[in-house]
Amino acid sequence: MILSPYELRHRIHENPELSLEEYQTTELLERTVKEVATFYNVDINLYRPLKTGLIIEYNGGNVDCDEYLLYRADIDALNIKEKTNIDFKSKNEYMHACGHDVHTAILYGFFINVIKNKVKKNIVFLFQPGEESKGGAQKIIESRILDKYSIKAAFALHVNDDFTLGSIASTRGTLFASSLEFFVDFEGVSSHLAFPHQSKNALNALRIFLDVLDKLPKNPMEPFIIGVGKVNAGSAINILPGNSHVEGSIRGVDSEKNLKYFEDMRNVLSGIKIMTGVDFLLNKGSFYPEVVNDLVLYDKFIPKLSKTFNFIDCGLKMTGEDFGFISKKYPSLMCWLGSSKGEHHGLHNPEFLPPDEVIDVGIKVFETFLD
Repeated sequence: MILSPYELRHRIHENPELSLEEYQTTELLERTVKEVATFYNVDINLYRPLKTGLIIEYNGGNVDCDEYLLYRADIDALNIKEKTNIDFKSKNEYMHACGHDVHTAILYGFFINVIKNKVKKNIVFLFQPGEESKGGAQKIIESRILDKYSIKAAFALHVNDDFTLGSIASTRGTLFASSLEFFVDFEGVSSHLAFPHQSKNALNALRIFLDVLDKLPKNPMEPFIIGVGKVNAGSAINILPGNSHVEGSIRGVDSEKNLKYFEDMRNVLSGIKIMTGVDFLLNKGSFYPEVVNDLVLYDKFIPKLSKTFNFIDCGLKMTGEDFGFISKKYPSLMCWLGSSKGEHHGLHNPEFLPPDEVIDVGIKVFETFLD
């Protein structure tokens, strides 16, 4: 017997793998989808343009029509230790704390239905690696594997316990913000606290940097966030640090403005270097464009979804999502998929655990996009 979507979800949840390291997940997916295709006697083509991740090509449409629909699910996990008590709890130090195990099971379940019913459409199923930190969608696009298809529309879902099970949330236009990670290393000279004149205090330079960040000019009418989530400095109570480190993220609705803000940070750091004598190294981390819902697709499918599900216009969210690379290239539609049955933990939380039933809802949503 072939694996059910629930069973696949449980196996993936038990064995989470980090971005671009999803080797076991990829092998499981390839083996399982082959079994499905064999069971229903349907031909499919499989591709692995990267070391991990899987693309399935299904040709069920009219031979004279070369248009394809693209359905995407991310497959990577997070460096978070799980704190649930389920029987399929993670067996290692990582966790599917963002629901990618659910996304994968949804796409797999949808794939089964397409194969079983021999749907008269051409479809590309993308099990995408590296969404969390490695820009896997960008790497897939840069591989040019998708260039062989005339992709008419692309679809994706993301579970979220901000919304109740059975509800769908999205918005016209920009759904998710562009996000840009930054890393700054300050390199000065340490000294004993009693002799501050002998130091170039890297902690002081970091403090000035954080203070100036809040004062850089922004458009008050445009959503924008700059946040710092990690700071390191010092090794002893009586030593002025010669090195310090800060990591953060820039979020906004315009990726070009985010990049400009990044360069403004470089100018600020140059000024701090002149002021303090502390050198710096500014590096760019993951950069995701904003996720923009195509207005034609939105106006076509949201009324249909609203007839079956509780639809919520959630407006713009400052979440970062590398589906932005896909929505930048193809007409796209992405929705939140409500998963709460009363509980709320939030994404990237060690107790985040969508119920299996949300998989069935996601499959039905994907099927709606076939019309």
